[in-house]
Amino acid sequence: MALVELEWHGDVAVVRLNDPATLNAVSLAVMDELSAALDQVEARARAMVLTGTGKGFCSGANLAGGGLTGIGEADYDAGIGLETHINPLMVRLTQLACPWISAVNGAAAGVGASFALAGDLIIASEKAYFLQAFAKVGLVPDGGSTALLVKTIGRVRAMEMMLLAERLPAAKALDWGLINRVVSDERLLDEAVALAGQLGGGAASLREIRKLAWTAVDGSFADSLSAERVAQRKVGQTKDHVEGVMAFVQKRPAQFTGA
Repeated sequence: MALVELEWHGDVAVVRLNDPATLNAVSLAVMDELSAALDQVEARARAMVLTGTGKGFCSGANLAGGGLTGIGEADYDAGIGLETHINPLMVRLTQLACPWISAVNGAAAGVGASFALAGDLIIASEKAYFLQAFAKVGLVPDGGSTALLVKTIGRVRAMEMMLLAERLPAAKALDWGLINRVVSDERLLDEAVALAGQLGGGAASLREIRKLAWTAVDGSFADSLSAERVAQRKVGQTKDHVEGVMAFVQKRPAQFTGA
């Protein structure tokens, strides 16, 4: 059984974490398959949806499946998997070549919450929740979740999630500004694919917009000014820019091709 599934809706890729028995817990094998799926996405897709099979989005690291091998030994290093797999994968998700949407269909816990919160747009079902459970197993948040949370909902609310390790239901996550939309469980994937289709039909500049947003998260105001200047020259040379201007002048809808 494939641990990660990939299906296509035109130019939209739907990537599913596919280990429902563990609520799609993350193992090294899962991350390897996810990286391989992202290779196909970046080669072909104009937008992506990331979701999970069954009742969970992603329950975090698969601790029961050997994720803590060697615990208690003198040379045990709980962070080695971050260095070799998780951190490179998180960087890749934030720098993906196309805009993408998280469709959170259930538990988004631990690094699963990081995967979800790295999306350009985050849609959750009414049954979804977000959880930073690290404090309950004597670890610290990872997958960039400290930065994602503090810079999205502020230090005080981020501290509450990380220190108390309590579930944050989708409705409250929306109220806090952590996610974009909450929809019914049965409508989640349809809504995400439709929204991804809208992004996929957009101009090539959407790819640069998402990169500029991450620059703004990580850098200074001066960094953003500089990045915007470089990106504006790049997208100004695209066919989509020409089409957009012509459509504006001719008072008609633009027909973007992503080029």
